[in-house]
Amino acid sequence: MKWFSDRGHPVTGVDRSPQAIETAACYGETLLADIENGPWPLMRGDQVRQFEAVLVTNYLWRPLFPLIAQSVLTGGLLIYETFSQGNGTVGRPSRTDFLLQPLELLSSFENMRTIAFEEGFLENPPRFVQRIVCVNADPGFPDSPTPARYLL
Repeated sequence: MKWFSDRGHPVTGVDRSPQAIETAACYGETLLADIENGPWPLMRGDQVRQFEAVLVTNYLWRPLFPLIAQSVLTGGLLIYETFSQGNGTVGRPSRTDFLLQPLELLSSFENMRTIAFEEGFLENPPRFVQRIVCVNADPGFPDSPTPARYLL
């Protein structure tokens, strides 16, 4: 949150840890919520709140994939990185329930336009991860002759 907030972006953070929420509160909106066992906290009435960018790191709860995707505005970005198969050989998490299967992020967000995907081993600290960056492309213009300009 701090990195985005320091650059003038409005930010919203969700965590079930009161300590994490207290630490992050000075950077933007914070919501204390158990998103695995409670209701989705990012609602506006009966509509899912949408954001220009959604960032998920070191977290995996597969039932939330559809809500995460719905939270990205048309033209907005999803950036997701978390642990993948093999991580149990170098640390935690090690339970397969908490590790992505090969290419899982790629298939889980296939309705979005993938602009970057990585899967592999990082040395410092040692961990196996998958990373994906997707754009919630405008469904009305899937075959536009002029490609969208997503700055890299």
